[in-house]
Amino acid sequence: MSHHNVVNGCKLVAVLLLWLGPTAEDRHTGHAHAAEHQEHIAHSSPGLEEVVLVIQSQRNSYHAHRGVQRKAEILQQAAELGQGVPVVLLLHELSAYAGDWSILPALPHLSATYGQSASWFVFIEEETRVTLSALLQVLHRYRVHEEWFLGKRIHDNEASIIHHYAFSEDPRSFGYPDPAAGWALSVPLLQRLAEGIQHDHLKSDFTIDLKHEIALYIWEEGNGPKLTAVPEFCTEPRDNCATTFTTYLPNCGDPVSKKDVFVAVKTCQKFHLERVPVVKETWEKDAEHLEYYSDVTDASVPTISLGVPNTERGHCGKTFAIFRRFLSDAVPKADWLLIVDDDTLISLPRLRRLLRCYDPKEAVSLGERYGYNLVQSGYSYTTGGGGMVLSRVAVSRLVSSGCRCYSDDAPDDMVLGRCFTSLGVPITHSPLFHQARPDDYSESLISLQQAISFHKHWNIDPVAVYKHWLQDTNQRDEL
Repeated sequence: MSHHNVVNGCKLVAVLLLWLGPTAEDRHTGHAHAAEHQEHIAHSSPGLEEVVLVIQSQRNSYHAHRGVQRKAEILQQAAELGQGVPVVLLLHELSAYAGDWSILPALPHLSATYGQSASWFVFIEEETRVTLSALLQVLHRYRVHEEWFLGKRIHDNEASIIHHYAFSEDPRSFGYPDPAAGWALSVPLLQRLAEGIQHDHLKSDFTIDLKHEIALYIWEEGNGPKLTAVPEFCTEPRDNCATTFTTYLPNCGDPVSKKDVFVAVKTCQKFHLERVPVVKETWEKDAEHLEYYSDVTDASVPTISLGVPNTERGHCGKTFAIFRRFLSDAVPKADWLLIVDDDTLISLPRLRRLLRCYDPKEAVSLGERYGYNLVQSGYSYTTGGGGMVLSRVAVSRLVSSGCRCYSDDAPDDMVLGRCFTSLGVPITHSPLFHQARPDDYSESLISLQQAISFHKHWNIDPVAVYKHWLQDTNQRDEL
């Protein structure tokens, strides 16, 4: 056998061994030598075998497949580089608990399983590309026995409701990581966080903006480290990047047809003259099947009354009535249901591009994912203001399950989250959906996105926001 074949064979074996994971004997041996190993890595530069890469993958089949592809690319690159092979994990495979996406619940498992043999944990998105040689050069700059929190630093320009108006006097003073560029924790920091999360009660039961909340938890009111900005953690390609990012709006083929998306707009009588005209002036024209659901029938809109009285908070009764109508013969049959508020601004062409990536024969719940009580085995849900997208299969499973509202004014998005969790339907996240206004997000973050939606009309010109952030110019005619 030639030397070339022997080398390639060894590389392949290394990739396969890492893919299959350590045997029980290997794990036992690793724990037996943990103390010796920690003493060694404290005085040396880590190799790739001391790096754990966590791909923030999702349970939906499209995202799981993308995670597997990214893992294979990383392992192949490691084999070609010949500087050790990292541990590469898919976040959605760590445990049966769907709340691991919020990272904090997963830290104790990561620490217990890999903390004794690793120096760094690096978290990346499914579409984040990693250059392993450049990543090693970055990590070598930092002493591995110290606490480090590394990433591409972004900040708020003004106090934001989604961040509970933290640092309202100077929002720019607090940095948090752009997840698209990846971020890293040294093992001493991860181990301390893992221990703390098992004993601490978080200040909020809600997980709203993961990247900001993780940075706040690590910072610990000034007792922990701030994010250290690393220029090699990139989103746009440039020289010496350790990471780069592709897109949150992948090209999976031609957009789904207009007729395959049924749009339900929730409104009420007091907003017929205030909010509905904005929908008609902006994005209504891009919908083939759209109905307005209100507490009264108004032929001038026109609206449909579902027999559910208007509520000041929560719209669970109305939303479940929409589900029943969507499955009935009263409306055209479509693969996808989009439910939005009357003050939601949305790009339907971009949504239809995104939906091409998903299988309508699966139970899909898609939008901006929030979490409730996730550290204590809570549940996730798609927040309603940014738009909730459901496959027909998901709606059918939900309605036939008997899961229902405990009151008409219950929060529909949270009730749906609880129902889907009980049914084993994953909540699929896209950061292109937004529960708040553009001003409530980091400008450097959303300026690189092709946003699908924003929500709320207060203190903005909604038509101007739509034209600036959501309307595509020179858009070709679509089916």
